[in-house]
Amino acid sequence: MTPTPIPEDHEHDPFMRQALEQAAFCEPVQTAFCVGCVLVARFPDSEPIVLSKGFSRELPGNTHAEANALTKFESLTSPQLQSLVSPWPLEAVPVVEDILPLVDVYTTLEPCSVRTSGLSACADALIRARIRRCIIGVQEPDDFVKCEGAQKMKDAGVEVIWYGGLEQECLDAARRGHHT
Repeated sequence: MTPTPIPEDHEHDPFMRQALEQAAFCEPVQTAFCVGCVLVARFPDSEPIVLSKGFSRELPGNTHAEANALTKFESLTSPQLQSLVSPWPLEAVPVVEDILPLVDVYTTLEPCSVRTSGLSACADALIRARIRRCIIGVQEPDDFVKCEGAQKMKDAGVEVIWYGGLEQECLDAARRGHHT
């Protein structure tokens, strides 16, 4: 079943474009996609805050964009978190676990549901992180595996939004360096 994307809009467009910029940093390889990801927090009465960005193979170990953005965010120190989310709407000092349920994940390609390398799938990592919603640029093609990341996240209670208007750009970014 092909997802029906929502139309391009001003709320999501800047962050999906940042995710595309991240995908451009990715070193292309024949056996994997180039993906970009941006984590954005949305606090009441506040502008959205970019918490972290990532791209495929950015960190050592054949890593994926979503996992890299999460790893980078989760490694922030308490003072870094405080400066990033200031003013924090709660009385207690901000901690990663309090922020993740307020996070929107913007990713250029559907988060993977299975890794042929045996590493943890990005959909599972996003579910474990308890993110609020995932905005996806394009469905993962069946080039390597059949991806069911969006359905897996929906089944776990994560809101999934298929973003419309940049599908071809996201697909072109994903397949950069592949022979056609």
